[in-house]
Amino acid sequence: MPGGRLTQSERQQIAVGLADGLPYAEIARRLERPTSTITREVMRNGGPSGYRADLAQRATQQRTQRRKQTPDQGSQALPQPHGRDAEAVRDYQERLTTVFMTSGLPKMMARVLGCLYTTDTGSLTAAELAQRLNVSPASISKAITFLEGLALVRRERDQRRRERYVVDDDLWYQSMLRSARANDEFIDTARQGITILGQGTPAATRLENAARFLDFVSEALIRAAEQGREVLYTRTQTTTPQDDTTTPRSDHA
Repeated sequence: MPGGRLTQSERQQIAVGLADGLPYAEIARRLERPTSTITREVMRNGGPSGYRADLAQRATQQRTQRRKQTPDQGSQALPQPHGRDAEAVRDYQERLTTVFMTSGLPKMMARVLGCLYTTDTGSLTAAELAQRLNVSPASISKAITFLEGLALVRRERDQRRRERYVVDDDLWYQSMLRSARANDEFIDTARQGITILGQGTPAATRLENAARFLDFVSEALIRAAEQGREVLYTRTQTTTPQDDTTTPRSDHA
């Protein structure tokens, strides 16, 4: 399997594959590249509908040139604890960011979330995020507002009264509940439409089927989230019974 950066020829083959409607895995197989490499390449260069081989090649060259000119900026300059390989951590953070983008997050929001998840503390200030990602504080503020709306991050104040942005084990649970609540809103609206459109008509039946399906999914989602949360905190307490810092706060009960 070839390594190193993608060539212009490979990027042209990616563009052709996307135009033919091929999945990332098939394009990767033809190029003998990891699927994650193709996914990351496409998502950072316009997505499936906006990918252009020449523009992607030019953007990569510009990124490489900027890194050569400013080797001390951004996350590359930050020392890594626990003997980690800084380059490997940076590459992994990019892969994680790509996964978040593939799931539907805009690029800046995905970068912020990926940066938070690859820190041991799980929390950073706006200034720290801006430094690590080499972006403006305004970009961080916009991304945090978006992520907070999805219940994927939360804010807290540290001892110095600085605002910190946090990811922890409970946020996925809260995000699942938010998804269930969003489903409930659609379910209620769909059922209102059944009366207006007329019970038994094709349009009303379509809405009724959607409402029934999402009602079932939401109930299962909430139940699974509750069970997963219980298993998570039970496992945490069982694994480190003498470490008080791992015991959930009262609001996790």
